[in-house]
Amino acid sequence: MKIKAAVFRDKSGKASIETLDLEDPRDDEILVRLVGTGVCHTDIKVSTSDMSPRPIVLGHEGSGVVERVGARVSKVARGDHVVMTYDACERCPSCLANHRTYCDEVGPRSFGGNRPDGSSPLSQDGRKIHGSFFGQSSFADFALGYERNVIKVRKDVPLELLGPLGCGVQTGAGAVINALKVGVGKSIAVFGTGSVGLSAVMAARLVGAARVIAVDVQPGRLEAARELGATDAVNAATEDALQAIKRISRRGVDFAVDTTGLASVITQAVNGLAPLGTCGFIASPAEPVGIPIRHLMLGGRTLRGIVEGDSIPDLFIPALIDFYLAGRFPLDRLVKYYPFERINDAIHDSEIGAAIKPILRMAG
Repeated sequence: MKIKAAVFRDKSGKASIETLDLEDPRDDEILVRLVGTGVCHTDIKVSTSDMSPRPIVLGHEGSGVVERVGARVSKVARGDHVVMTYDACERCPSCLANHRTYCDEVGPRSFGGNRPDGSSPLSQDGRKIHGSFFGQSSFADFALGYERNVIKVRKDVPLELLGPLGCGVQTGAGAVINALKVGVGKSIAVFGTGSVGLSAVMAARLVGAARVIAVDVQPGRLEAARELGATDAVNAATEDALQAIKRISRRGVDFAVDTTGLASVITQAVNGLAPLGTCGFIASPAEPVGIPIRHLMLGGRTLRGIVEGDSIPDLFIPALIDFYLAGRFPLDRLVKYYPFERINDAIHDSEIGAAIKPILRMAG
């Protein structure tokens, strides 16, 4: 079938809306008519790097309606509302232990630009266009997914809002709820208050953390953090974040989450931990990080990486939707909508901080 898709042909970070050919779904595939797709920082990073081949259709926070299913698909049916999330092999030791976010094949399945067999479902005039980004390539009006990364959701919630649950939102919220298991009365510092960090802030409030310290350099995002559950906001552009955390918490925080991927910030997050505290980082730093081993050792502190919030999407995404409908997880406060054709504006606004979580609305 003919589809409209945003094609990234170079490393400029700019996409062009083009007409492509999308293959019919194979026996194990699901054709989704997309309603909305979130713009994630990972899409932006890939669009200017060598992480994936070119030309490619990115996008991995899609939400939409099932149009067709392959012969072996039983999980969803035509007309179901779904959120698309990350892909995993379901065969490796991590997947078999219900830790799919640490799948042995996470690299090629997320960034390889092909199906697992090396083919792509996308082409243009017979020439290959790389697809299957995170098992979906949802910067398009239609995409193919699988039972393992297509999540059925309830129909009494705006479908176009839900795409970011497939990556950015479940990453931040899951870091707090699933990975770190922040409990009632605990303290946490969240470094970086974009959509991932604000999802962590909302999750910390949801689970009953007593002290939620948001750290950023943008006053507007810090104000949003306060409105969404932060008890304290630290502007790292005007004061020393580490000293501020120690002043607020008195002995350091029980948990810290870094969403920035900046080596200096990760170091601050680790140094701000109380004894037996844990720091989770969910963005890959581009530079070496100096780890204060003595500080970790003497305080029994822990440093760990977190991917996709340690989420089991079939369970976690519906739970977050329930929390949203109950008024306990105000996801809609994060988003700004853009017509699909304005994808480059959405990317630009995300980069400069004019939009916390852009969502592209697909026509029709």
